[in-house]
Amino acid sequence: MLEGYSALSYMAGATKNVRLGTLVTGVIYRYPGILVKTASTLDVLSGGRAYLGIGAAWFEREAHGLGAPYPSTKERFEQLEETLQIAKQMWSDEVGPFEGKHYRLTETLNQPQPLSRPHPPILIGGMGEQKTLRLVAKYGDACNFFALAGDKVIRQKFDILKRHCEDVGRPYDEIERTVLDLVILGPEGVTPAQMIERFRSYAALGVQHVIVGFPNTHELTPLEVFGREVIPAVAEF
Repeated sequence: MLEGYSALSYMAGATKNVRLGTLVTGVIYRYPGILVKTASTLDVLSGGRAYLGIGAAWFEREAHGLGAPYPSTKERFEQLEETLQIAKQMWSDEVGPFEGKHYRLTETLNQPQPLSRPHPPILIGGMGEQKTLRLVAKYGDACNFFALAGDKVIRQKFDILKRHCEDVGRPYDEIERTVLDLVILGPEGVTPAQMIERFRSYAALGVQHVIVGFPNTHELTPLEVFGREVIPAVAEF
């Protein structure tokens, strides 16, 4: 893959309407203050089209291969929560210190501030019921699940997220519910009609936004067919 924020910066200059964000940045790869500054810069330069996609990281081989630290699951989730707290502080009027277990910032400087209000949406990726979904309820503007987990699992995860929202006093409907799906259109995959029906089933589960991945992105025809036949059909689901 290309490095995420470099590619998004290029896309910001080449597009006018596309929302721009990673799905998702592992918390281990950047110091939190630098990550928030990067997302803020992307938002400013794109005219307010950025979101912050973030998660606790999972690809241990990549981390070791690139020389990044890969602490325990417990530590990574602690780092993720502190990073979310830092993002909220940097995107506020509070320019002061942050003192956490893993991160210490003497000043949460962030000028210019993002154009998005109140800040770029925070999308937290992952399906863990006790940690990830609790963090979504406390800090997130959107969640993201793997569509291939199946309808039953996705429905269960939404129910669990709803309970976490109740526990923290957060309206469940404030959180955008997204899934990531893999699209293979063509003779070796699915037809546009089958894709539309799949999206209809997601909508029935309460999914509001489907993010799609095309493994054959070097072929333009599937992208053109998807844009011409699928997107208009599912826009009102």
